[in-house]
Amino acid sequence: MASTPEDVKKKVEELREKIRYHNYRYYIKNDPVITDREYDSLMDEL
Repeated sequence: MASTPEDVKKKVEELREKIRYHNYRYYIKNDPVITDREYDSLMDEL
């Protein structure tokens, strides 16, 4: 099934939100909840 532009836009925004959350946990709280590898996978997917 082909993704529509709306589906792609939604997925990108979801990934950005996850990355922002994990950046906050890592850089501000100094309490990461995922591994570096998992974070890298999110970035790769984006």
